[in-house]
Amino acid sequence: MLRLAWNAARLGWPVVRDLPRRAAEALGQAGPDQPAMPERLWKAMAIVSAIALFVWWALPQLVWVRSPSINAYAVRKSPGTIARHDLVMFELRHPLAGPVPVNVTKYALCLPGDHLASFTMRSDRFSGRIEAAFFCNGNLLGVSKAYGRNGKRLDYFRWKSGPIPEGRAYIGSSYKDGFDSRYFGLVPIAKLVRMERVL
Repeated sequence: MLRLAWNAARLGWPVVRDLPRRAAEALGQAGPDQPAMPERLWKAMAIVSAIALFVWWALPQLVWVRSPSINAYAVRKSPGTIARHDLVMFELRHPLAGPVPVNVTKYALCLPGDHLASFTMRSDRFSGRIEAAFFCNGNLLGVSKAYGRNGKRLDYFRWKSGPIPEGRAYIGSSYKDGFDSRYFGLVPIAKLVRMERVL
């Protein structure tokens, strides 16, 4: 009772006084002294139920992307054979990713049979450190960095230039700060799930 009185004082008496009228309108009655309008209530319930059902079905289908490395906010599984530049998701197990495996969404940039070349060079930014540039069929995929944004040391993927073997793929993006195959190497295609952008 004290809580009700306190809420009434906090909200103001006019707001509390109008609550029964607002509840009646929401439940399909034009006003306290008016006849009920059940069709209005049923229409509202049908709309709300349809929206709730759609959200219940759609949310589990979507994967929300928190990385700036790909041009998507939400993706979903898309059956089919993985082609170059397709979005793919996989479970990453790496010390820099943390103790628990994380799902990562990137692009399949270089596939079996493609020529992957790697060239090492001295870092312009960090004395005594080596960085590596990766090319797929002559197109630049990305250049490794000596250190991540959090200051952790990064080691580049050692690769002798040549064709990518069957069952493997180079995964990455054009984002210079992305954590991808430049560091953890080729990923088994069997572990990739093809995705498509929704948002």
